[in-house]
Amino acid sequence: MKILMLVGDFVEDYEVMVPFQALSMLGYTVEAVCPDKSPGQTVRTAVHDFEGDQTYSEKPGHNFQLNANFDLIRLEEYAGLVIPGGRSPEYLRLNPRVLEIVRFFQQQDRPIAAICHGVQILAAAGALQGRSCTGYPACGPEVTLAGGAYVSLAVDGVHVDGKLVTAPAWPAHPAWLREFVRLLGARIEI
Repeated sequence: MKILMLVGDFVEDYEVMVPFQALSMLGYTVEAVCPDKSPGQTVRTAVHDFEGDQTYSEKPGHNFQLNANFDLIRLEEYAGLVIPGGRSPEYLRLNPRVLEIVRFFQQQDRPIAAICHGVQILAAAGALQGRSCTGYPACGPEVTLAGGAYVSLAVDGVHVDGKLVTAPAWPAHPAWLREFVRLLGARIEI
């Protein structure tokens, strides 16, 4: 089963690395793509941390290697879509093809997992109209303006609305990834 992951420079380090590795460990083929970059190239990541300030701090992260070509993806091959947060969603949402990808997954009722600022892409794609979701709290007004209902949760919380699973930030990885793989049809015993 293949999963598509949309990334760009300054994607949040943990929000790309951890889901990529965890989903791969479960046996999914995760293909990470970025507009205007090719397989083997990298995107720079940023580490966002919660250190008691009014918002997160940002530090340089790692280089994350892409393994698929954005221009050659065939959407019908993917069972689900992952949209990490960080700073990349603010400019990825300007790419018309990125928005088409989101709309495809929504129209096909395939699972979409967005975390943190990833909801900015959902909002720009018109994918939140009449839906509820969570994300980084600063994105709440964008969710509302896009016709969605923003759900305020603890930083490690998760929200599911149909085939859309969202979380505020990387501390939610255990819950967020658990709910996403459930939507993909995995059976999880707890």
